[in-house]
Amino acid sequence: MRHDEAYHWPPELLELLIDTVPRLSKSKEGVLTFLRSAGISEDLLRGHRKLLQADRNAVSKFKMVRDVLGRLNEQGDAALPVRRQLLRHVTEFQEFTTLWKQDRSMAKGNIADIRSIVNTRDAFTRMQQERDAERDERLAAQRAKQEEANRRRQRIQGLKDQLAQLFSHTNPQARGLALEQVLNSIFDADGILIRDSFTLRNEEGVAGEQIDGVIEVDGALYLVEVKWWNRPIDVDPVSRHLVRVFTRAEARGLFISASGYTRPAIQECANALNHRVIVLGELKELVLLLERQGSISDWVRHKTHTATVDRRPLVLFAEDF
Repeated sequence: MRHDEAYHWPPELLELLIDTVPRLSKSKEGVLTFLRSAGISEDLLRGHRKLLQADRNAVSKFKMVRDVLGRLNEQGDAALPVRRQLLRHVTEFQEFTTLWKQDRSMAKGNIADIRSIVNTRDAFTRMQQERDAERDERLAAQRAKQEEANRRRQRIQGLKDQLAQLFSHTNPQARGLALEQVLNSIFDADGILIRDSFTLRNEEGVAGEQIDGVIEVDGALYLVEVKWWNRPIDVDPVSRHLVRVFTRAEARGLFISASGYTRPAIQECANALNHRVIVLGELKELVLLLERQGSISDWVRHKTHTATVDRRPLVLFAEDF
């Protein structure tokens, strides 16, 4: 469909209408009445009414219709509702017995052709509208995806800045608590289900074990322990975390250190892989992941896969994979 045809009758349809409308009434006045009933303004009809009053033979039905419909077609978008109403009047016409006998067959044939053109154009319009709707829906989805990606980038940038600020903390305890909060936000930004740190107490209300947090990746639960010490993590803190993991059916362990691990601590986790999935991570890996807009979930998955298959609890992002 050409651009103009969205607002005007195409030539073949206009000619059919010009040949059909004059046949739908026996009189010239009846043709003008038919046009007026289709919504055509009196301004387009007034001149022909005056001509008929002055001299009925001055103009034919076909010339009147050609002039009125031609001017209507030139009104563009403003006359679109009127043109549609006229088409409905013509295509819904049924009173062929009221016409001149010689006009009946021609009118029926013309109206059938007009209906075919209208149906074809309507079908094309519907298909075009469906394609436009699909395109708009696709573009909207792309925009929403892009906007979400932009929001995630902005959030990750903010978390990276927060993490960088932690290096200026002089109070180890305050720094550790702040690190837990930032890590929870990092996990949340990646769509990982989390539970913040909590303390288990006995019946007397005495604190038992402290758990820094729990995350869920691919349906598996990981008990998270976070340490920011000035020395590498040794066997004792790792062992305490392993006890927490072993006392919970099907739980896995994730230990994150800002200062690395001793060799015995790594070996202790490797031995534990006989029974549970235990993975070790370092804070510097998360810093790199944030800088590269990487996926925390993929980071956990890769470490879990390597721990399970290669029995290596510690592999480093950007160094080992």
